[in-house]
Amino acid sequence: MTLGNFLETMETAEFRVHPEAHIVVDGAICADCTTRECVVACPANLFVPTSAGGIVFNYEQCFECGTCYLVCTQAGAITWNYPAGGHGVVFHRT
Repeated sequence: MTLGNFLETMETAEFRVHPEAHIVVDGAICADCTTRECVVACPANLFVPTSAGGIVFNYEQCFECGTCYLVCTQAGAITWNYPAGGHGVVFHRT
């Protein structure tokens, strides 16, 4: 996939946001992390370090790729599930 194709696909994305986050980040565990893999690896840039050393995750525009969960080395820091039925990212064909 080229960058152009990716950008075109993202322009058609619809985010059906559920009121409850499908990914939960434990900021206390994140405070001990020195590498911040989730911040670096998230393709949507949804992980934001806080001044207190924790992490805030903005799930509303998540691609549901699971990258954050796969790269995190801190046990229990990220709890990841798919959004409840009918919610999450929807890609429309153009």
